[in-house]
Amino acid sequence: MLALSISAAVVVAGSCLIGCEAPRQTGPPRLSAKQVQARGVERVSTAQQLRDEGRLDDALTYFALAIEDNPTLTTAYIGMGQIYQERGNHYEAERRFRIAAQQQPRSFEAQYGHGLALQMLNRLSDAIRAYLRALSISPDDFNANMNLATAYLQMGEPRQALPYARRAVELNGDNGAARVNLGSVYAALEWHNEAVRQYQAAAELMDLTPPLLLNLATSLGKSKRYIEMSNTLERLVEIEPTAAAWERLGFARFRLRRFEGALEAFEESTKIDPDHYPALNGVGVCLLNKYVLSQRVDTQARRDAVEAFRHSLRVNRDQPKIIDLLSRYD
Repeated sequence: MLALSISAAVVVAGSCLIGCEAPRQTGPPRLSAKQVQARGVERVSTAQQLRDEGRLDDALTYFALAIEDNPTLTTAYIGMGQIYQERGNHYEAERRFRIAAQQQPRSFEAQYGHGLALQMLNRLSDAIRAYLRALSISPDDFNANMNLATAYLQMGEPRQALPYARRAVELNGDNGAARVNLGSVYAALEWHNEAVRQYQAAAELMDLTPPLLLNLATSLGKSKRYIEMSNTLERLVEIEPTAAAWERLGFARFRLRRFEGALEAFEESTKIDPDHYPALNGVGVCLLNKYVLSQRVDTQARRDAVEAFRHSLRVNRDQPKIIDLLSRYD
């Protein structure tokens, strides 16, 4: 009886298998590897369109989805890096460009973007290497030449910066920023006449900004062109009357032997920043000059000069010349 029962059960089970349909697959069909990769390319295209429309968050989402489909899709990493760079998130930009540069070492966009992100993170040695790799791919790229020169200048290496700063001007002589960059390189090399020519060329190509005017005035002073220096600084204090601008104007006037005007400029500087020690030194020197010219009768001028020097040394003790003046006139 037991054997018969087992056989019957087997027969019933078999008849059920024969008569029942196979379970149907639910959800979308699985894509092949080739189809997934194609979808990744489509998502990059969608992301680029979204970026052009200004929908940056959506663009980042599609770039990320594209990378999920194909982790070797360099264009997606570059696209994400560019958006993060635009937003000022240089840490995330550097990470995306680094991956892109590793995947495609001969990609100019990847190497240049990586260099720019590294420079913004102040990782200057790494940025220089990335820019050099970018220029090995595209040696006549204007931005790569100019930024490489800037990175070298930031590193305190103006001689290394010089050929790239010059090349940037050769590639785009109508770009004011490139002229300023080359002028800064010349100034760092103490070639101030050449620096003045570049700053003046830049002034004809772009708006007169306070940094441009201050750089121009400084190189004019180094070239002993004090009248032009003074005129430039007069314009600067009209635009942006900073402590540094007034102090430089005081220096130019003193060199032109306009002593009262020099003292006024130095005092304007100390009104803006009471601890601006170059201006305090200027006040002291002008007052000492007043004391000497009075045949050493104006002792109040001497006392005020000593106090200005003392204040200056409280701000910055490392001033041997001021210490010497103080020891002689105190």
